[in-house]
Amino acid sequence: MTRQTSSRPDCTEPRLTTVRGAEAVIGELWDCLGVQTRAATGNLVALTERAHLDKVEQTLAGLQGRYAGRQIIGVMDGSDAVEVQVSLVPQEGGLYVERLRLEASEDQLRGAILPLLRPATLNYIWWAAENRPGGPLLAELTELADKVICDSLSLDIPPGRHFALADLSWARLTGWREALAQVFDRPEAAGQLPGLTRLELHYAGHNPLPAELYAGWVADTLRWPGLKNVYIQPGGCDRENGDLCQVTLSGPDVSFTLSVGPGGVVQTVGEWPGGGFEAKVQLRRLPLTAGLAELLADARSHPAFERAWSLAHQGDI
Repeated sequence: MTRQTSSRPDCTEPRLTTVRGAEAVIGELWDCLGVQTRAATGNLVALTERAHLDKVEQTLAGLQGRYAGRQIIGVMDGSDAVEVQVSLVPQEGGLYVERLRLEASEDQLRGAILPLLRPATLNYIWWAAENRPGGPLLAELTELADKVICDSLSLDIPPGRHFALADLSWARLTGWREALAQVFDRPEAAGQLPGLTRLELHYAGHNPLPAELYAGWVADTLRWPGLKNVYIQPGGCDRENGDLCQVTLSGPDVSFTLSVGPGGVVQTVGEWPGGGFEAKVQLRRLPLTAGLAELLADARSHPAFERAWSLAHQGDI
């Protein structure tokens, strides 16, 4: 990522090239801008499909060049020939990001992305495709990855992995973690924590993985040994696929229920012998770009996520 005060219009026009010729074209684009030195920041590789390409490019643009000065987009449902498009993408404040878009079949992309990674810097891999993460291409890239961002519970994790693991579902659940934590900010509610033995989650759509991660976080927070008393099922709320609809923590004679309504307002009801309360809180929701930025901000794994992931990955829900 480099700052420049002015440019000629053709300096930011995308150019078609080959994998072998990509670095030379990037150099020509920088020369066109009149830049002699360039900062060597991280590599961000996004693996996706044509159907999601616009969304991925918009999300990357929203990062404003933070965390990775080179963005490589691998479109995995292209033709057998590798098509490479190179551009310098203007950012706020006169900054530019190198973007390389490769379109080919997943097999043809093997060996095509690795030579384009800037050396001696952090490598982030984002699986931004609809299908389950995996396959030889992803395995090849994870060999050099510092952090892999994907639907982590559906990824086959190699023993002794060297990379940090992250999941956009974890970022999506930030508001729900905060909402539940606020419930127990009340001393009288916190006093009921030892009696909580059961968790029931309802989710929208057909993707239970975010709910499973949330269950792992709750179990870890309450020091439960596993997910034996966790029950997850589809709900009926009008929210995005995988979003939580309702959370119920309960035990003998005590229950706490959080239900989301229109506008993302969560209604909380707590009940126990001789006490209880009702409250409303606005559910904080991170846009996709903000969630990705949160995961890119630190190349290390988040300890709470790792513990939640471990419980959810091992649990039989």
